[in-house]
Amino acid sequence: MNQNAVAQMIFNDDFDDIKKWDFISDNVMGGVSSGKISIKSVNRNKVIALKGKVSTENNGGFIQARRNLRSISLKEAKYIKIIARGNNEKYYIHLRTSRMIFPWQYYQTGFNVNNDFKEFILPLSQFKTSGLFLAKTPKAKNITSIAIVAFGKDHNAELDVSSISIYK
Repeated sequence: MNQNAVAQMIFNDDFDDIKKWDFISDNVMGGVSSGKISIKSVNRNKVIALKGKVSTENNGGFIQARRNLRSISLKEAKYIKIIARGNNEKYYIHLRTSRMIFPWQYYQTGFNVNNDFKEFILPLSQFKTSGLFLAKTPKAKNITSIAIVAFGKDHNAELDVSSISIYK
């Protein structure tokens, strides 16, 4: 980004309504991971908390908090900014697009958290596809949902996200 350019926020979730977010686990495909999402207050700010146990048993391995973005115009989106803390694990952001047919398709990028809130800038160009038959990176205009994900290995998930925004 040009140093003279000013980024414009086109989406921000202030976590005022848990009903905007869905908890999804590998149980939908026979996995045994468990968890929950909640909205809590940390230093007078609302955060979304993803907590649970990720298990790769029975071909599983994920829990997530997903938000539908279909009603938001993201055609000019360039990057996602999140502020998060957690339990010294790697977590992921998953994006789904209108071009996806199967529930196991997504674009993904990861970030490593510790006990302190930290800002992560995640350019759309950094997101990689989960499989075949999709473009290498997501097209902003096709994004339909965003998810905060604990994924891929056996571990306890404890992630707090205090901000999630999309910028152009």
